[in-house]
Amino acid sequence: MGRLTDQARAQKEAAIRAAMDRLLRGEIPAGGKCDVKTLATASGITRAALYSTYLHLKEEFERRRGELRDAGIIADPRDAQIERLKDQVRHLTERLVATQQDNDELIAFRARALSRLAAQHEEVLRLRAAASADNVRDLSSARDRVPR
Repeated sequence: MGRLTDQARAQKEAAIRAAMDRLLRGEIPAGGKCDVKTLATASGITRAALYSTYLHLKEEFERRRGELRDAGIIADPRDAQIERLKDQVRHLTERLVATQQDNDELIAFRARALSRLAAQHEEVLRLRAAASADNVRDLSSARDRVPR
């Protein structure tokens, strides 16, 4: 393969810059992402050519992509989806922790309530036993004897 003419080189550089701009705007081709491999493919050149002949454009792409990421503008929709999913996982983890704490509190409350009910049941049984020992007068029979 011979050397590129200045015109052919300028055309290739223009194609790389156009592909770079599309990728950085978020126009990612199916199966691609905002990376050097997709830049080469979208430009119609090999990665080897991008690393050797057009290294300055590869470095410009990486610099601009880094600036966009630093500014909070993510050019790759998959990166944005990953960030959204990470936020969702953090949120769900926080909800899970809060729900587990609520559950632990409810379990403790249930144990206290059952303990109190058992104590009250024992007291009711004790009172019934004491009532059946004839030391408590049955008021219902006394009511029947009262004249009306």
